Amino acid sequence: MVLYLHGSNLSTTDSSSLSSDATLRDSTTPQSRDGLSRSGHTAVAVCLGFILVAGILNNSMTLLVFAKFRCLWTPINLILLNISLSDVLVCVFGTPFSFAASLRGRWLIGEFGCKWYGFANSLFVLSYERYSTVLRSSKVDVSDFRKAWLFIGGTWFYSLLWTLPPFLGWSSYGPEGPGTTCSVQWHLRSPTSVSYVLCLFIFCLLLPLMLMVYSYGRILFAIRRVGKVNLLAAQRREQHILLMVLSMVSCYMVCWMPYGVTALMATFGRSGLVTPLASVVPSILAKFSTVVNPIIYVFFNNQFYRCFVAFIKCSGEPQSVHGEEHPTPRNHQSDAFHGRKPASSSPSQPRFLCSRTATPCSCRSDRNILFVHYTP
Repeated sequence: MVLYLHGSNLSTTDSSSLSSDATLRDSTTPQSRDGLSRSGHTAVAVCLGFILVAGILNNSMTLLVFAKFRCLWTPINLILLNISLSDVLVCVFGTPFSFAASLRGRWLIGEFGCKWYGFANSLFVLSYERYSTVLRSSKVDVSDFRKAWLFIGGTWFYSLLWTLPPFLGWSSYGPEGPGTTCSVQWHLRSPTSVSYVLCLFIFCLLLPLMLMVYSYGRILFAIRRVGKVNLLAAQRREQHILLMVLSMVSCYMVCWMPYGVTALMATFGRSGLVTPLASVVPSILAKFSTVVNPIIYVFFNNQFYRCFVAFIKCSGEPQSVHGEEHPTPRNHQSDAFHGRKPASSSPSQPRFLCSRTATPCSCRSDRNILFVHYTP
């Protein structure tokens, strides 16, 4: 969800939208106490330049690793692939425009470009959030490619539901903050704009956060139940999941919550409460999520990490990735999860499943891996 904050002080210049392309092209950033100085725009440009380069490198590397190693071509990893694709699209179709605008101190591509920027970034990042939050839900079953593709299509459709309304009269896209980026116009106080901001905050920021916390809590609960079968392996898996939970929620809070809260302040606070200068930091933090997303959502995957190391070393497919980090289909759920002792394996020797078949395969590492598929 790209929620690029529009500083409420801009509402003193006009009420609803941009008058013409020339207004945007020829306008200069005010050098008032609430605006950004030349050095301020330069500092923002440096931050955006780093985000642009690092975001493209991180996500492109992720896509290359997926393309090279066929063992990663699984339904669940297909969804992770689309997370990186969404971030790349943000870096390619959004960040360069705000970077160039910060270098010049003003928006450069007119009213149409402003609306495109706001829409495209909202679509790509909101679709990423649908992947990263719903994917973590214990109720999601992506045990085959058909379900994975349906899930991906559903996330893009959900994103369109929230990014198209500004074109249809439910709020609007326009310049924000110091005038070098564009997004939803948070400063408007009309009933339609206020209702859109409230819905966007609830369904695209607050609800995903609650879903992440709830889903990971259920997963940790399931891990504890499996721990009755193999305590050591379950403890290791629980620690790994807990670390991922803390990293994921912390990253989400740091990157998006300041921006969401500032947007609400601009919408419901007094006029001029949120200045362009105050809106810059939350906006940069939100954009920075494209850099850390591959680290949080992909590099925590042990299977991908092993393939990434092999990719850096220019070696072949690592043998130890088979049987790791793949969600077990429902028809292959561990009997131990339901409190029944497996018939063909002892409690100290859990079954491992190959990545492409449902046949047991040998353990190629010195640690046990438990597959946990929670069914509410």
